[in-house]
Amino acid sequence: MSKAVYDTRFFAQFYYSKDDSLLRRLKEEKRQPEKYVSTIVVHELYNLTLEREGRETARLRTALLKQEFTVVPVTSEIAELSAEFRHKHDLSMGDSMIAATASSLKATCFSDDQHFKRVKEIKTTWI
Repeated sequence: MSKAVYDTRFFAQFYYSKDDSLLRRLKEEKRQPEKYVSTIVVHELYNLTLEREGRETARLRTALLKQEFTVVPVTSEIAELSAEFRHKHDLSMGDSMIAATASSLKATCFSDDQHFKRVKEIKTTWI
């Protein structure tokens, strides 16, 4: 597997899980050669960290994210595909944007979010 798009829940587990075996698996999964996140993930991770740990940690965490991963902007093509996925699979806007990003890159989506199982147009790896 070469290209990987990571969902916000991947990072929520990575930063907040107390399960050592899960954390080891997540660290391994982060070693994909081509790593991407949607701008939606930047927003959601910043917001989650802001709520739990404050602004300084949120800024540092998203700065690190932007260094380690290629951030994929929401283009008009991704937005349209996202709307199609949202309509067809009854997804939230965030999940449909992440699924559309994975689809547009022909990448595997890394998540533990069951909603992605509905989207047969993308390949998923469950964390």
